[in-house]
This record gives sequence, structure tokens and C-alpha cells, in this order.
Amino acid sequence: QLNVLLAEAGVPYDVVEEMEEINDDFNDTDVVLVIGANDTVNSAAIDDPNSIIAGMPVLEVWNAKNVIIMKRSMAQGYAGVENPVFFKENTDMLLGDAKQTCDSLNAKIE
Repeated sequence: QLNVLLAEAGVPYDVVEEMEEINDDFNDTDVVLVIGANDTVNSAAIDDPNSIIAGMPVLEVWNAKNVIIMKRSMAQGYAGVENPVFFKENTDMLLGDAKQTCDSLNAKIE
């Protein structure tokens, strides 16, 4: 499903990594920018055996040195589960419209 969206956005398939491949890299990653995801980066899937998402494959972004999560609000995701990653010491929340925020960040980088 996500691969289809990436293809529609023009992301070349050869630069897309599978979840199992990328999770090992997060320990050596300085910054992860998460845009609009919630359940797919929820550590409760691994850390809480009683969670309704326990065992669900997730991107283990919390293992990076710094995590920046862009969302419109602190609301729970589709599964209705609070995301502990939002409150981790290495996480910063950047709330607002992700497209506008990305465009603003990109303009400052250029």
C-alpha cells in the first residue's frame, strides 16, 4: 500500500527499503523525520504485549538519535492507541500542516 503511494509520488522503487531492512539502520541514524504516520511508528506494538497492535510490524524510529514527528495534532492513529514515541526524550513534535511545514523547511534548506 505504501509502496503504491511512493510510486505515485515519483519515488524510484530502487531507493525504497522494506521495513525489515531499514529497522536495523535506525540505531545509526542521526535524525528521522516522520510525516503523518502514527500506528506505523508506534513502539507499543513491540513494548506492550497487551496492546491491540502488539506484534504489528512497525518502523522502529525511536531507536534513532533524534525523531521529529510531523502531525496535525497529538490525536491517536487509526487503531486508537496512544503512541509512546511522541513522549520519548529523543522525540520532538512538529504540529501543523505537513505539506506547508515541509515546504517551509525545504525553502530554508535551499
